[in-house]
Amino acid sequence: MSFRISTPIALAAVLALAGCSALQPDRIDYKSATKSATLEVPPDLTAIGRDARYNVPGAAVTASSFKTGQTQAGVPIAANSVSDVRIERSGNQRWLVVARPADQLWGSVRDFWQDTGFLLNIDRQDIGVMETDWAENRAKLPQDFIRNTIGKIIDSLYDTGERDKFRTRLERNGNTTEIYISHRGMVEKLVGGTSSANAERTTWEPRPADPELETEMLRRMMLKLGVSQEQAKSQAAAGVASKPTSRIANTNGVPVVQVDDGFDRAWRRVGLSLDRTGFTVEDRNRADGIYFVRYVEPKADGKEPGFFAKLFGSSKDAAPLKFRIALRSQGESTTVSVLNAAGSPESSENAQRIVKVLADDLR
Repeated sequence: MSFRISTPIALAAVLALAGCSALQPDRIDYKSATKSATLEVPPDLTAIGRDARYNVPGAAVTASSFKTGQTQAGVPIAANSVSDVRIERSGNQRWLVVARPADQLWGSVRDFWQDTGFLLNIDRQDIGVMETDWAENRAKLPQDFIRNTIGKIIDSLYDTGERDKFRTRLERNGNTTEIYISHRGMVEKLVGGTSSANAERTTWEPRPADPELETEMLRRMMLKLGVSQEQAKSQAAAGVASKPTSRIANTNGVPVVQVDDGFDRAWRRVGLSLDRTGFTVEDRNRADGIYFVRYVEPKADGKEPGFFAKLFGSSKDAAPLKFRIALRSQGESTTVSVLNAAGSPESSENAQRIVKVLADDLR
């Protein structure tokens, strides 16, 4: 883990007075990037304005009142049993299964992210999606002599050079609600130099999704939903589940992803992969096995834009294209294909890119 200090004076002070620093990777202490004027967010990471239509009033209630149907939507309640909130797993993907209606969970999930140090850029109860802004995990900063001595006076001069954001999706499944958390990360890179002192500029580039960080957030959300520390810790550390294989294939000239999994599990895994890789999921129809997504075509000038701009982010040079991600299952095997906006099979270069990105994440 690398970090930087914003001014040469502060850097000199740390080099003179600080010895070895001890990182604390297990701690989480997020600070919203939008609260700081120093972060330059790339053009393809422009935030969406927050929708505050779903603020939920009321106070906390008990599990007994939940059983009698007397709770208000979104108000935190205690878990009435271990099985009321549990983690399920497939490979490196995990999600929560909660025996409560989604509308009673929405307010608690929103409060969880705000209490963790994030602002919400997307707050859409109508489609069951929340997305945080970009935030810095300040717990990754070194606990050196200067920070421990001077404290907040110099703390703002430190920067980890990393940002995280999380997307949460709530999906009804019969009498339960499934909660998915996906992580996206960015790292600041130096351009035109080997150090912050002689670099011409810096740029933000994507870094891989962190399944362990996703699991930690799920564990902490379990606590918010009333599960004890011991129960949440034991479920999050449950044994490794078998990981179904996936591969790219070609069916009648159309690129597809073949997943060795039945529909229910494949549906969950594909949905989480779409969230992780930055697609904009506008709608979904589980009964028909369709995700309705938005995608931005790469630039035609041959230049390599950022990962999100190239594939899934907003771009000034390319209008978003709408596709459907279709799942068709036979027994314990599922085929994932790309359809155009009209619902016809798609074999374009964009479809091939989408299939590859999904296959890479599903492996």
